[in-house]
Amino acid sequence: MLSPKKVKYRKWQKGRIKGPATTCNFVAFGEVGLKTLEHGKVTSQQIEAARIAMMRHIKRGGRVWIRIFPDHPYTSKPLEVRMGSGKGAPAGWYAPVRPGRILYEIGGVPMDLAREALTRAAHKLPVKTQIVLREEL
Repeated sequence: MLSPKKVKYRKWQKGRIKGPATTCNFVAFGEVGLKTLEHGKVTSQQIEAARIAMMRHIKRGGRVWIRIFPDHPYTSKPLEVRMGSGKGAPAGWYAPVRPGRILYEIGGVPMDLAREALTRAAHKLPVKTQIVLREEL
């Protein structure tokens, strides 16, 4: 699964995810993309599950681009531990997403196959998504 090699701080504060996406908000590499419609946090496990679902459907033909990277750590305390006594240990990584962000792109496969693959990937993600086509400039 995806995770950064090195970070400056082990534990981060949560922060807030506000406003529309200002970067990665158009299909740049493939012909079809999967765009988010709401704010959310996509974990590295969810990113990997969606990627596997797409790759299995297109039978490793064409190419898939992952446009997000989980670089924010989240923490959790062990089960059945009382409140207090500090923050929990780092448990995993997530990528914050804003509305309009392109998550995945597919190229080199027929359009109906790419749409079905992206639909299968969307079922694995915790945010509402939409399939968008590339806008030729």
